[in-house]
Amino acid sequence: MMAARRSCVIVGAGPGGLLLGYLLARAGVPVTVLETHRDFDRDFRGDSLHPYTLELFDQLGLAGQLLQLPHHQARYFRFHTPSGSVTTADYGKLDTPFNYVALMPQARFLQFLAAEAVRWPNFELRMGCRARGLLEHQAAILGVELGSGAPLYADLVVAADGRYSRMRRAAGMKTTRLGATTDLLWFRLPRHDQDPPDADVDLFFGRHQYVGLLGGPDSWQVGVSLPKGGYPALRDAGVATVRDVVAGQVPWLADRVQLLTGFDQTTLLSVDISRLQRWWRPGLLFIGDAAHVISPVGGNGILMAVQDAVTAANLLAPPLAHHAVTDEGLDRVQRRREPALRRVQAAQVRVERRSARARRAGRPLLPTRLLRAVTAVPGARARAARANAYGPQAPTLASWILEGLGSCPTAPLHGGSEGRQADQPRSSAEAP
Repeated sequence: MMAARRSCVIVGAGPGGLLLGYLLARAGVPVTVLETHRDFDRDFRGDSLHPYTLELFDQLGLAGQLLQLPHHQARYFRFHTPSGSVTTADYGKLDTPFNYVALMPQARFLQFLAAEAVRWPNFELRMGCRARGLLEHQAAILGVELGSGAPLYADLVVAADGRYSRMRRAAGMKTTRLGATTDLLWFRLPRHDQDPPDADVDLFFGRHQYVGLLGGPDSWQVGVSLPKGGYPALRDAGVATVRDVVAGQVPWLADRVQLLTGFDQTTLLSVDISRLQRWWRPGLLFIGDAAHVISPVGGNGILMAVQDAVTAANLLAPPLAHHAVTDEGLDRVQRRREPALRRVQAAQVRVERRSARARRAGRPLLPTRLLRAVTAVPGARARAARANAYGPQAPTLASWILEGLGSCPTAPLHGGSEGRQADQPRSSAEAP
């Protein structure tokens, strides 16, 4: 019996992987998405849907339904320090119906996107299905080996399996680290009606660390910074140390910090800023955190993954539809996206270095006089919000993808094909 074959297999059903699968299916490309977990019912750290993402979903006719799900509309980004507070970005000043960042639990977002994707007859989602390796012949990737040992062949494998990408290890590719100096301890505290109504995305700076807050419909995500590798010392000091830091730097949370009773309620996020030198091998493409890890600064990890997916769909749907994916086509995806990622990561490295210097000196990371002056200039907060809302060089979704099933251009964008045929995937989610 001939082994199953697909036009595209995507490993990882995170925001980038699921969205790319949806867009390819909408363009008429048969696609299978593999997800190791059996559901999305887990606590993710990235919950931010930026205006770019909301506008994209509006173009796709999905924003209205998406925003019916519980979420918090964050308008401001603020720094709070012992010497005062500074509002650095005001999304309310953006000229868009979506002039806010929607803070929505990522599990809900992924459940919504998966439900919309499986409506397309050439989309298949396999939950509880692990890709444990790559199928390779003469340096070209031909597909993936499933956890069951069965092969799944494809014209293209897209690795969207996150910062600890198994596919990256299987391909023998290593990232270059750019210098993160911080880790973050995350946990949730309940939101109360009397909490500051304008608290959205806020950073509270102290002498040795900062506390970050992300608002949600009924809770706060709280992140406490610590030096890279400092978690064992924090555990030895005890969870009361964490409670004291939060109560001291965010006094209005002091009435509920006692709800944090142990480190089993927390998640350690090892902050990383890194990227692959090359995002592809013949037959294999990396996107999102599998290709480039960014720090939580700006909360734009989902945004970067979404924009990777849009660019990949624009450039690869036509050759995938004609079984004509080439190395040059994969390289084009990286060349389109890499300049934006380099700019985002360079800014984050600068923040990390400033934080490290302040920590060594035992002083808070204070807003400079220049920052105070710049943010007071009319339009500055709107410009800062726009920069974070859309990122550098935001891609525009191709019109023929918006038109729907079977609308892929009749001629491939790139020549050369081995003529491999792809089976039509099933439309319902299933395990292998």
